[in-house]
Amino acid sequence: MSARKLRIALYSPGIVGLGHLRRNLVIAQTLACSPMQPIALMVTEAREAGIYVTEMPPRMDCLTLPGLSKSRDGNCKPRYLDLELDEMIKLRGKTIRAALKEFEPDVLIVDNLPRGAYRELDPTLELLRETGRTRCVLGLRDVLDEPQAVQRDWQRWENERAILEHYDAIWVYGDQTIYDMRAEYSFASEGAAKARFTGYLDQRVRLAFTGVDNVDPLGALGLPPGRMVLCLVGGGQDGERLAETFARATLPADTNGVILTGNLDIAHLNFAIHRITQ
Repeated sequence: MSARKLRIALYSPGIVGLGHLRRNLVIAQTLACSPMQPIALMVTEAREAGIYVTEMPPRMDCLTLPGLSKSRDGNCKPRYLDLELDEMIKLRGKTIRAALKEFEPDVLIVDNLPRGAYRELDPTLELLRETGRTRCVLGLRDVLDEPQAVQRDWQRWENERAILEHYDAIWVYGDQTIYDMRAEYSFASEGAAKARFTGYLDQRVRLAFTGVDNVDPLGALGLPPGRMVLCLVGGGQDGERLAETFARATLPADTNGVILTGNLDIAHLNFAIHRITQ
């Protein structure tokens, strides 16, 4: 019998935007190109994960959860299903636990939320601790939010206790000489000791999986000569006003404006920009 291949599970909470999904995807792509050549399972809530099918490395697939949506006041609710929030969290949590129980990952990489959305990872983390075969890693971008907001949220969700009980390491995707999150957010010494700064993730690895590594992306836009000003709205859920304001702005001479919309309702945005430019 052949040796069991390394199995890696990645959790991307989603809710707003595609940053978590894309960050875990570039990690999976990088690992796929390494000598380890692991089997990877991405747990994500974004239906839009399907648009990245061409970027999925070999030996990787996705488990898509029912979606959550965050309103402007910061509260979450089911994005599509007509369920109460607690019902949705139980459904998602049981789905994750059942999947990872059967998948038996050697490593679990959790992006951003140590306990998952609304603590939905708690049952899975407890299971993995009991079985004792999975190394758990928390992946964090270096700048999370204003320090007071981070401290408030981490205290509310008891994140540092979860890190001490369940996580073997914290990967910080950044440079500590630029922004040392351990000091900025006053992390407790035991949790801070688990942090390892990886440097910023190299996004160029994506090109090997998209088939456009020999394409000039700027040239493909067909812009006239001049400088470029780029407007980014993330996943687009709350970026409509920013995009409209940018489209309304008067740019300097010899400057091209480009709006990257994410998952924004493109038809609505095009209508709004058309209205602005008339």
